[in-house]
Amino acid sequence: MFKKISIKTNSKVEFIDITKDIQKAVKETEFESGLLQIHIPHTTAAVTINENADPDVTEDIKKEINKIVPFNDNYAHLEGNSAAHIKSSLFGVDQSIIVKNKKLLLGTWQGIYFCEFDGPRSRNIYLKIIKD
Repeated sequence: MFKKISIKTNSKVEFIDITKDIQKAVKETEFESGLLQIHIPHTTAAVTINENADPDVTEDIKKEINKIVPFNDNYAHLEGNSAAHIKSSLFGVDQSIIVKNKKLLLGTWQGIYFCEFDGPRSRNIYLKIIKD
């Protein structure tokens, strides 16, 4: 199974909870169990799994990642978005999640986040389920 989800981001740096979108896509498949691969085909975006009960967590992550990798730091890349490329590399563009009985096996407080580092933009998320 392969699916593509398209989203639009609204800010330069943004964490969008895509857990429900991913779960919906999984439920629409004929597979009961397997491994879900999430891939972000962009060099200035990423995907991560973290707490989704308290929105302050993603705000804290954004605040700290912007301190660690500032937007203006005399980068050589002429396009002006080196910080976004670095952040994407640090977070990563892939996540794997076990699927059982058409449900994502996430922890109680876990959610899946699309990480925008060079927005606003139109973006894609690719999903692949490998059946048990």
